[in-house]
Amino acid sequence: MRAFALGLMALVFVVAQAAIAQARPESLAPLAEKVSPSVVNITTTTMVEGRTGPQGIVPEGSPFEDLFREFQDRNRDGNRPRKSSALGSGFVISEDGFVVTNNHVIEGADEILIEFLDGEELDAKVIGTDPNTDIALLKIETDKPLPFVTFGDSDTARVGDWVIAVGNPLGQGFSVSSGIVSARNRALSGSYDDYIQTDAAINRGNSGGPLFNMDGEVIGVNTAILSPNGGSIGIGFSMASNVVSKVVHQLREYGETRRGWLGVRIQDVTEDMAEAMGLDKATGALVSDVPEGPAREAGLLAGDVILSFDGKDVSDTRSLVRQVGNTEVGKAVRVVVMRDGSTQTVLVTLGRREEAERAVPAALQQDGGSAGETEKEVLGLTLGLLTDNARAELSLPDGIEGLVVMSVDEASEAFEKGLRAGDVITEAGQQKVASLEALDDRIDEARDAGRKSLLLLVRRGGDPRFVALGLEE
Repeated sequence: MRAFALGLMALVFVVAQAAIAQARPESLAPLAEKVSPSVVNITTTTMVEGRTGPQGIVPEGSPFEDLFREFQDRNRDGNRPRKSSALGSGFVISEDGFVVTNNHVIEGADEILIEFLDGEELDAKVIGTDPNTDIALLKIETDKPLPFVTFGDSDTARVGDWVIAVGNPLGQGFSVSSGIVSARNRALSGSYDDYIQTDAAINRGNSGGPLFNMDGEVIGVNTAILSPNGGSIGIGFSMASNVVSKVVHQLREYGETRRGWLGVRIQDVTEDMAEAMGLDKATGALVSDVPEGPAREAGLLAGDVILSFDGKDVSDTRSLVRQVGNTEVGKAVRVVVMRDGSTQTVLVTLGRREEAERAVPAALQQDGGSAGETEKEVLGLTLGLLTDNARAELSLPDGIEGLVVMSVDEASEAFEKGLRAGDVITEAGQQKVASLEALDDRIDEARDAGRKSLLLLVRRGGDPRFVALGLEE
């Protein structure tokens, strides 16, 4: 019996060792040899203005004036334009010479030189760029087919999966580093961020290079590092391939991006906002404003909470922005919203974000209301009617109606949540308020409904946002 147990333990040990060996190959050399011919070094050259000599160092009339002027004349050639070079990485995605890299690698470059693993050098031109995702598409003109790599599905990458990064770190030439996926869905600063975090060594010069899975597929483009000293500390970020591949397709097809545009201003739903609106949980994207655009034409309203877009759940504003941006322009999509305690489905035909960003926004318009009482202290706020003079002082459009915040108690929840004098409250309880009596009615309604807080729509400089304030007992 003891011998059987020992044999079983030995078998388990062998199986475990086999599993570990299967999880990571004994050597990454075959994979590196397979993908390296498609990875390139990128050298950019930019003409910059020469530096002018220091002015005003020698006072006029000084005995050294003539000597200093002679010195400047001798060094005048140093003011001529000069070349500045920068290094980065990239990878070939087609045999006819399309190359992907970071936008910041080639931005402003006058010349772009591509170097392959075997030392061959070719010029490249820019096909298109997308600063929002920091992606650029280049093209090499060549008569022979080039080695290339393909994009994998970054959504299938799991935390703990092995990856390798290939590129040109610190200008040292081709280099391979290995590690694992440390985290997914990281956001840094952009609206469309979807970064894979990895501990594979990424340094300056790796920018634009590929992050490979063990099948030799590109699942990310190495873009940024987190470092107090400028070197790798094991926290690198690669833009997910499922974002990059869509951008590259549009750049290749149109030379620019064409992102979907819904036409709403949104904010995250907080716990107190959810309670004030009667939601079961804080999820979705709260519509704070609906200017002229696809959403207004389709009937979306300020105060709607977008729960689903084109069949996919919306967890927060970031997920909605990404979903809309990744949807083709002109597509009719179903948007499920929570409105007045029940869900409704609205069909919206998407516009194009790039065109909307270039357009001049239309003036906001809202219906007015009646006035009675002129000043009131409530919820830590001193509120007054929005008169024509106040509207002019605050540079608000003529159509805006509401209550102006005259002062805020610094010990109140309202002050803590950022309300300040000059803010304008246009809605309370998701209904318009143009009089202090109307605000009292909204407060009473919320209390009668058992709500602990009241949702306010606040505008500052024309920009709207929702704030939930606790109701006083």
